[in-house]
Amino acid sequence: MNLVWFHNDLRTGDNCSLHQACSKDAGVIALYCFDPQYFRTSEFGFPRTGKYRAQFLRQTLGDLRTQLHALNISLIICHGDPALLLPDIVRRYNVTDIYRQREWTRDERHTLERVLARPELRDVRLHECYDQFLLHPDDMPFTSLEDLPQVFTAFRQRCEGHIAVRAQLPNPPCRRPGNLIECDSRIPDMETLGLEPFERDPRSVFPFVGGSNAARARVHQYFWRTLGLTRYKHTRNGLLGRDYSSKLSPWLANGSLSPRHVYWKVKAFERDVIANEDTYWLIFELLWRDFFKYISLQHGDRIFHASGLSTRPHHGRHDPEVLQQWIEGRTQYDFVNANMREIAATGWMSNRGRQNVASYWCKEMGQDWRIGAAWFESLLIDHDVHSNTGNWLYQCGAGNDPRDRRFDIEAQAARYDADGRYRRQWLR
Repeated sequence: MNLVWFHNDLRTGDNCSLHQACSKDAGVIALYCFDPQYFRTSEFGFPRTGKYRAQFLRQTLGDLRTQLHALNISLIICHGDPALLLPDIVRRYNVTDIYRQREWTRDERHTLERVLARPELRDVRLHECYDQFLLHPDDMPFTSLEDLPQVFTAFRQRCEGHIAVRAQLPNPPCRRPGNLIECDSRIPDMETLGLEPFERDPRSVFPFVGGSNAARARVHQYFWRTLGLTRYKHTRNGLLGRDYSSKLSPWLANGSLSPRHVYWKVKAFERDVIANEDTYWLIFELLWRDFFKYISLQHGDRIFHASGLSTRPHHGRHDPEVLQQWIEGRTQYDFVNANMREIAATGWMSNRGRQNVASYWCKEMGQDWRIGAAWFESLLIDHDVHSNTGNWLYQCGAGNDPRDRRFDIEAQAARYDADGRYRRQWLR
């Protein structure tokens, strides 16, 4: 029996692990584990996965379960430590091969090491593939990871025009009906995960649900129905409304949408509608996403250290009163306050807002960037460990920004919220 162990690749289309598992002449089952380590309280006192992302994940798994069932593949859903649960699943279903997306960050790596250390898995073959990139590592124009540029512009220039994005993988063929098994596919409720149910805030710009079907619907809406893609570069710094940006990041973060799918949809749009700097800019942002993944692949656990990628010590403070003011949106800047109240109420914040509140936290208040990153990890519906950590390092001056910039928040508010509508929305 082949087992596909899902993590942040929650889709059936363009999924390398599922494709490989289904190419073999063997039964196929699938697994998703709600690992308690991702729901525990972080060292800074926040639940690592808060209610907004947890709800989006639950919706995504419901969609994945339905899609897999249409392929006659059963999805086992469990809640607990994978190192304790996998051995029983391997034994019960006579698993000989495990297929999974390769993960390299600290927690995922340690979990896999603990799983593989179990004697029950001694004879099980593990198959891993990099499936979260737009540009596959095997195709990159670098002799080794040590050759990776440390500044995004140099990375982009080395990659653009030199690498072909791989084609999407098709959906695997449907298995025989006898492939389905009796298993527990119940999705834990919010209380089981230690979180409170909630009602969506009507002011939210992100009323969408999790899952590949919703992701593809959003692509179609933003690209072809509203033609939002034709204006992307010029509106992406917006603050209000659904269509100032693509809003694809939550689906990309948990892998219910692949970056290759987005890329090839952009190319189809450019062929059938228009190719301009706006359509290019969405691909540009996908390259930023890849850049932070390659940086974390190169530097490993160093990205989680206080000094980050810097060669000099980086000491941020931890002032509980300043933290509470920032979290509650009670700083001296109404622009920071509005953004902080939006994320607290919805699990979403614009890219422009994220840069400003991070600059305020790190540069003006001199606080530890890791605390801010942990707060974002807890709340953001689109949290991605590589992008979140990379962006916070970038803002605090311990990452990949050669200019070590500091935002003039009042000037930013005047430029991007000139009429004050956004601030009034969230400060009333």
